[in-house]
Amino acid sequence: MAALKRVAVIGAGAAGLCVARHILARPKIFAPPVLFELSEDVGGTWRYDERVGCDDNGRAIHSSMYRNLRTNLPKEVMMFPDFPFEEKLSSFLPHEEVQRYLQSYCQNFGIRPHIRFNTAVERVKPVTVEDEVTRWEVTSYESSGCWTTQTFDSVFVCSGHYADPHIPNIPGLDNFKGQVLHSHSYRSPEPFAGRSVVVLGAGASGLDISIELANVGASVILSHNRPPLTFPLPPGIQQAQLLLEVADDGTMTFQDRAAVTADVVLLCTGYNFNYPFLEGKELGLEIQDHLVTPLYRFLMPPAYPSLFFIGICKIICPFPNFHIQVQYALAVLDQTVTLPSRAQMEAETRQELQKKSERGVEQQHLLKLEQDQWDYCTGLANSARFPPLPPVVRSLYEEVWRQRRVHPQNYRLLNYKLTSDTHWTEVD
Repeated sequence: MAALKRVAVIGAGAAGLCVARHILARPKIFAPPVLFELSEDVGGTWRYDERVGCDDNGRAIHSSMYRNLRTNLPKEVMMFPDFPFEEKLSSFLPHEEVQRYLQSYCQNFGIRPHIRFNTAVERVKPVTVEDEVTRWEVTSYESSGCWTTQTFDSVFVCSGHYADPHIPNIPGLDNFKGQVLHSHSYRSPEPFAGRSVVVLGAGASGLDISIELANVGASVILSHNRPPLTFPLPPGIQQAQLLLEVADDGTMTFQDRAAVTADVVLLCTGYNFNYPFLEGKELGLEIQDHLVTPLYRFLMPPAYPSLFFIGICKIICPFPNFHIQVQYALAVLDQTVTLPSRAQMEAETRQELQKKSERGVEQQHLLKLEQDQWDYCTGLANSARFPPLPPVVRSLYEEVWRQRRVHPQNYRLLNYKLTSDTHWTEVD
C-alpha cells in the first residue's frame, strides 16, 4: 500500500481552509494536512485588525480589512458551494460575518487541530530524493522561538495577495506636505472628516472608501485612469485623471488639472505578490509585483508541479474559485489528472498570456480573469472529472456586477435567493 501523501498548507485563510477541507475528505490518499498560520486565528484577510503597521512580534499586519467593509458579492455567490451561509443573513455582509463563516467552516470540517498558529514559514525548498521525486522542505518559526524543518510531498501556497501594498512611482510624491497612506492602513473615515483627500484608484476599495469619506464630510478627488464614471456619486466626490507629479511645494498636477492641494493622499493602488519564503529562480518562476509566471493553469510552476498557488488570480468569485482549484490540484497529486510535459506546460502558459497581451491586456493585469473565470473553472472541473460550479453562480455574479456599476451606493440593499442550480430570485 502506497504511503499517504503529506501536504503543507501556508495560510489558514479561506483558500488554506478549503485545501484542508478537501484533503481531510480523502483519508485513503492524504495524511492530515499541516497548516502554517502566521496569526492566532483563521480567516486571513477577513480577520479584522484595528492595528496598522506591525504586530507585537514586529511582523507587518496582514489584514487590509477596514471597519465598515461589506462584501461586494452576495453570500449566495460568495459561499463555498458545499457550505452555504446562514439563510437568515442578508445577501451583502459585514466582514465580521464572513470571518464567522470561515470559523464555522473550520469547525464543521474539523480543521483547527491541524493548524499551527503563530507560526511563520521562513523557507520552502524543493529537494530530490532517491526515487527522483521532488519533496519539499518547509522551515518554520514559531513565536515561542522554536525552528522546525519538515518534509512534505506537496505545498499549497495560500498566503493571499492583499498584504504587501503597491506604492506607485509618482514623481515627487515625497514632496507632498500632508499625510500619505495606502488603503492597507485605512480603517475608518472619521479621522478624515472635513479634510481634503486625493484617492488614487477607482477599483472596488477606492470607490467604496471615497464614498465613505464623502459621507463624513471629506472633500474627495478620485483620481483614476478609467473613462469617467457615469453613475451617481455623492456630492463630495470630484473625479480627476491620473496624478502625474507632485511639485516641490507639495501641489499636485493631474492630467486634466494643475496646482491642486490636499491634506491627504490615499493610495488605493492594489498589492504586490510577495512570497519571501520562495526563491523564484530556483523554481523556474519570475515573481514580479503584479505577475507570477509561468504558472500552468494559473496554479503550478511547470518545473515543480507539486507546488500550488491557490487564488492567485484577480477579479474572480474567490471562494468558488478556490473550491475548484483545490480539487483540481488534488486530482493532479492523486494522478486522476495526467499533466503534459514541462515543455508543453510552459508553452501553453506562454500562449495563454500572449493571447491576453495581444488583446491589449497590460502586463500588470494578466492575472485578472474577469469573464474568463467561468470557462477556466469549468475546464479544471472537466479535466479532473468533478462537478463544475452551478450556472446560477455566474448568472447572479453578473447581475450584481451590473447593479454595482449602476447603483454603487445602493446595490447592497438588495437581497437574493438561489432557487435552483440555474435560477435565482430577488427577495425582500
